[in-house]
Amino acid sequence: MKKLSYNTLQELNYKGYLLPDAPERVLQFGGGNFLRGFADYFIDVMNEEVGFNSKVVVCQSVTTGLTNLINEQEGLYTLLKRGFQDGQQVSDKRVISSLSRSINPYEEYSEFMACAHNPDLRFILCNTTEAGIVYDPECHFTDTPARSFPGKLTQFLYHRFEKFGDSPDKGLFILPCELIDDNGKELEKCVLQYANQWSLGDDFIHWLERRIFFCSTLVDRIVTGFPTSEAQAIFHELGYEDQLLNAGEVFALWVIEAPDFFKKEFPSNATDLPILITDNYTPYKIRKVRILNGAHTSFVMGAYLAGFRIVRDCMNDEVISGFMDKIIYDEIIPTLDLPKEELESFAISVKERFKNPFIDHELIAITLNSTSKWRARLLPTLKEYVKREGKIPSCTAASFAFYIAFFSGHTLTKEGLVGTSKEGDYLIKDDRAVLEFFNDKQGLSVPELVHTVCSNESFWGEDLCQIPGFEDEVVRCLTSIGEDGTYETMKLYL
Repeated sequence: MKKLSYNTLQELNYKGYLLPDAPERVLQFGGGNFLRGFADYFIDVMNEEVGFNSKVVVCQSVTTGLTNLINEQEGLYTLLKRGFQDGQQVSDKRVISSLSRSINPYEEYSEFMACAHNPDLRFILCNTTEAGIVYDPECHFTDTPARSFPGKLTQFLYHRFEKFGDSPDKGLFILPCELIDDNGKELEKCVLQYANQWSLGDDFIHWLERRIFFCSTLVDRIVTGFPTSEAQAIFHELGYEDQLLNAGEVFALWVIEAPDFFKKEFPSNATDLPILITDNYTPYKIRKVRILNGAHTSFVMGAYLAGFRIVRDCMNDEVISGFMDKIIYDEIIPTLDLPKEELESFAISVKERFKNPFIDHELIAITLNSTSKWRARLLPTLKEYVKREGKIPSCTAASFAFYIAFFSGHTLTKEGLVGTSKEGDYLIKDDRAVLEFFNDKQGLSVPELVHTVCSNESFWGEDLCQIPGFEDEVVRCLTSIGEDGTYETMKLYL
C-alpha cells in the first residue's frame, strides 16, 4: 500500500480539498497530535472556505519529534472527527493539507532562523505542553537553539527584528495553545525576561511591545491521536498508509483574546468554525472550568465508588446523568454571567462529549489531584451560589462528600493511598501532603472527619466551616453514603 502523498491522492482520484502551494504565513512550535487535530485543521478549513491561503511550517519543539514523518508525507495527514453532535453520532474524515514542511531546529538551526526573514510570516502557534512556557535562566542567546521554548522564540523574534526593523506589517500575532491561565501574558513575560537577560536592547523591547501581539487563548478539543488498534482497517478503507493519522472528538472551541483588527487578518468569523475572537477570554475560561471540568469533578468519585469506570457509561445511567444535569443547570449556570442560552448550549455539548462512543475516558484518571481540582472547579460555584441565592447548593455539597468518601483510604504506599470500594481496592493519587492528611484521619467519626477536612485552609485557601450550612450538609450526605452508598445517595438529589 502506498504512503500518503499528493501523487497518491491524485492516483486515487481524491476529490477533497487540497492546497499544494501557498505562502508560509504561520510558524508552529510543535507538530504533535493536538495542534494537528485543532489549529491546523481550522487553518485548512479557512484556506478552503475564505481563501486564507496560508501554509504552516512546523518547528519541532523537542529533540525527537515528527519532522521526518511530516516531510515524508509532504505535510499531509488524515484527521478523523468522531463523536456526538446535535444528538447524532458523527464520523468524518478529512485530508489536511495546511502543513508545508517541518524543521528540526536542533539539526537545522540556520533553516529555523531563515523563517524569521520570511516577509509573509504573520502568525506563530505553539503547544509545548503546560511545562513549555517557563523561563530557564541557563539559556543563552548563543545557544543553537536555546533549550527552553521561550528562549527559542526570543532568538527567532530578535532575528526578525534585525531583518525588518520597525516595519509595521512585519510584526506577528502569537497564539499559544498551552493549557495555562493567561498563556499569552505568561509567554510574553518569559520573552521579556530573556530580552533583558541577554541585553538585546531597548529598541528590541519596544518593538516587542509595539509589533508583537501575545494573544491569550482558550483551547478545547480532545485529540486522541493515532488510532493504533484501528489503523490497518482505516488504511484499507482510505486506500493509503498514513503514519500521521490523527483522531479527535467533533467538539472544538478556540477562544482568542486579541485586538479587533486581528479579525481582518484571521478571517475565522467568515466561517462556521468554533473560533471566538474577543477582547476578554476570561468569561469563557470560567465557563469551561465551571461547567465542563466542574461537572467531571462533581460526579466521578461518587460514580467510581458506585462501580462505574467509564464516563460514557455514567452518561447512560439516569441517576448519575441526572445528578450531573442538576448540578450544571441548577447550581453552576446560575452563578455565571454569560447569556443563559449560551451557557445551556455549552452544557448540552458537554454531555454529548461525555457520551462519545470513541473515547474511553476512565473515571480513575479524572480523580488524579482531585483536591486542587475541587478547589479550582467547584469551590467558586459554592461561594458564588451562596452569595447569590443565600443557601447551600446541595449537589455541590454532595460532590464534596463524594470527595471525602473517595479519599478515605486505609493504606499509604509509595504509589498513593489505597482505598476500597465494593468492587475492590483502588489507588488515590494526589499531593503527598493530601494523602498523608487523609491517612492520618482514619477512625474519625463522620462529623469529626468533615470538620477537619473543611477547616484545612492549606487545601482550600480558607476555612469552609465558615460558610453557613455547608459543613452540616456535607455531614448529612456523607452519613447517607456510609449507610446506603454513593449511588443511592445521588438519587436523593434528583
